[in-house]
Amino acid sequence: MILELLLLIVGFFLLVFGSDKFVDSGSRIAKKLGVSDFMIGLTLIAVGTSLPELASSIAAALKGSSGLIVGNLVGSNIANIGLVVGICALIAKIKTHETMLKRDGYIMIFVSVILALLAINGVVNYVEGLILVIIYFIYVLFLIETKEVMKKKFHFKEFMMYGLRFGFVKTLLKFHNNGSKKHVNTDGLVKEFVISAISLAALIYGAKLLVNNSLYFSKILGISETFIGLTVVAVGTSLPELAVSLNAVRKGFSEILIGNIIGSNIVNISLIFGISSFIAPVKISIQSIYYLIPAMLFFSGLFLVFIKKEWKINRNQGITLLVLYALFILFAGLKGIF
Repeated sequence: MILELLLLIVGFFLLVFGSDKFVDSGSRIAKKLGVSDFMIGLTLIAVGTSLPELASSIAAALKGSSGLIVGNLVGSNIANIGLVVGICALIAKIKTHETMLKRDGYIMIFVSVILALLAINGVVNYVEGLILVIIYFIYVLFLIETKEVMKKKFHFKEFMMYGLRFGFVKTLLKFHNNGSKKHVNTDGLVKEFVISAISLAALIYGAKLLVNNSLYFSKILGISETFIGLTVVAVGTSLPELAVSLNAVRKGFSEILIGNIIGSNIVNISLIFGISSFIAPVKISIQSIYYLIPAMLFFSGLFLVFIKKEWKINRNQGITLLVLYALFILFAGLKGIF
């Protein structure tokens, strides 16, 4: 058991270390290839803090461990709000603004509700997974398109119309035409690709160690995969979000903090859950349908309420989030709900 525990810790380390170096190297490669800073932010940095969830979920999907996927991704979303935002709010007041709520916040709720609806029949198959992935890319393209119009406010209504009217097709064509004119700098590209390859290998191997040893502890302790995913894996893979958020709140960058949390939650549910179910159908247990997913919706809704209240998240609200998160985990463990 000691060896498995050490391998679990090593897996976490490789996962976090590999994802961090992969994002850094990928960012440098993108710049050398002429990709804009904004595109880098939307893709590499937005997905970067969710790479541990992505890698561990893909590893779990390949092993057919649906409970681990659900516990990890839904549990990470709850941990991001209850644990990460809660801790950060204890350090300093987190300033918020309208766009955080009416655009990205509502989109986070939207994808969460979509997942809840897809999960009702007990499985999310590859077609439904593809739908979730498409929603994510429409969201990214919507951000690209609306960034160009600085004075106009774009909220959830505009996002829905953008998707329904296939506005993303126009954005793709525009991006393709502009991208063809970018200058490419090949200096040091080979070195960066080597670093990316090594980082990716560490990321993949770390995910494999994490999943294999999490399943080991699940079996010998008689605990379900979902509960292990909800606690050990979800909290562990949320460490990058916690690190980024703590650094942001110390420097007074509330927008980065909130953007990181909301963005990561959107990525977890749409992109990562979608990819996982595209690899293999993800089975959703009755307990997850009636407890875990509703809990995610509750925390997400409460988060938006706190964002809007006086347009800041204070210490008392942070304590509330932490207490609710602790009660959520305690209830799940005591009742043996998983």
